[in-house]
Amino acid sequence: MNIGIMIIAIVGGAAGLLSTLYLTISFPAVILWKIGRRVFRGIPLTK
Repeated sequence: MNIGIMIIAIVGGAAGLLSTLYLTISFPAVILWKIGRRVFRGIPLTK
């Protein structure tokens, strides 16, 4: 297989993996942050 295609495949795979990991970690973190603010400070979830 061509080395250029292999490099593009590796870079594309790494970009997909990193974006998936970011979303997997950030969504629950934001939800927990908002629930924590609601419980401890009484701030509405929509603010």
